[in-house]
Amino acid sequence: MTPSSSRTWTRSLARRRRALYISSPIGLGHALRDVAIADELRVLHPDLEIDWLAQHPVSDVLEARGERIHPLSADLASESAHFTAESSDHDLNAFQAIRRMDEILVANFMVFHDAVESGEYDLVIGDEAWDVDHFLHENPELKRTAFAWMTDFVGWLPMPSGGEREAFLTADYNAEMIEHVERYPRIRDRAIFVGEPDDIVPDDFGPGLPSIHDWTERHYAFSGYVTGFDPAPLVERREELRRELGYHPDERVVIVTVGGSGVGEALLRRVIASYPDAARRINGLRMIAVTGPRIDPAVLDAPVGVEVRAYVPELYKHLAACDLAVVQGGLTTTMELAASRRPFLCFPLRDHFEQNRHVRHRLARYGAGRYMDYDASPPEVIAEAIAAEIDREVSYLPVEADGAARAAALIAPLI
Repeated sequence: MTPSSSRTWTRSLARRRRALYISSPIGLGHALRDVAIADELRVLHPDLEIDWLAQHPVSDVLEARGERIHPLSADLASESAHFTAESSDHDLNAFQAIRRMDEILVANFMVFHDAVESGEYDLVIGDEAWDVDHFLHENPELKRTAFAWMTDFVGWLPMPSGGEREAFLTADYNAEMIEHVERYPRIRDRAIFVGEPDDIVPDDFGPGLPSIHDWTERHYAFSGYVTGFDPAPLVERREELRRELGYHPDERVVIVTVGGSGVGEALLRRVIASYPDAARRINGLRMIAVTGPRIDPAVLDAPVGVEVRAYVPELYKHLAACDLAVVQGGLTTTMELAASRRPFLCFPLRDHFEQNRHVRHRLARYGAGRYMDYDASPPEVIAEAIAAEIDREVSYLPVEADGAARAAALIAPLI
């Protein structure tokens, strides 16, 4: 769709308060929390209309929930496909992948710019919309609306495998971000950290740069974590939930899930390979492997006893009902498990700074999950860990239940 046809589409609508919401396309985790925040914003502003600038697979999730996708979303270049292409085995250097996606970020910012120019929006909400935040700071004259920025981590961090070169580059990226924010504070009308101050890593941005914790406290408001659902009733009526989902009392259910990108195939294969050994250790073991939209279930060659599903609606309910989960180190899935008070094994992607540093720090605060080293975990080790953890009683720190309402309360005055 051309910008002119997009202009016709938007101007045909009655003039109400309008927001453009950009949900991060890296996996599916952001969509659930963003919809929860959007719903709370509609409570505070009943006349608010929200258009979503989103790409597959996030756009599919949003459409299934009745949200309206902006037509220019079809012109966005795929960030998720880029990250999948950058991965190998169980390895993804997320920082280097970001560095190598400049063309995608520029192209997608231009799509955003066309949408805003033609849309008469009062507000833009960017949930880790790195392209929008960066290029608005680079070109402040292009800002047309109030801008609310959200993220669940602050600070690029080097991984040991990157050596001195990566340490230099992450510090340089951080220094540029700090300079942007402090030179043009008007770009972010509201910056929201999806979490609490204690969730911030204790590192510095780099040599001679500020503490990440102290700088973030000065420049962000805090919403608490946003799960996108209320975990309390799921925990309280877990046995009823299991019956509703088709799980039998004599079954021990293990959910294996790797998120919405195509990065998790290696982990899926290895956990599936652990099933025969784990089944000998655990009576009634039932394993369900969820591939997500970018991995073909047919390529996994699952043995009898392992169910492979491409997509499971409301997966968080299945995680709340399971006896154990085996996951990557992404924040959304691990925090859903923490909120639902279920034991889980966590295999962060090798060289992924966010999963290994930011997410791990946060989960340690909640006392949630057992971290596993993929390279040191052949199928027999995974089977042993499944058997050891499946009956473990958890004592996690409670996860905030009001994060979406708190985030919406911070954003609402901008409309």
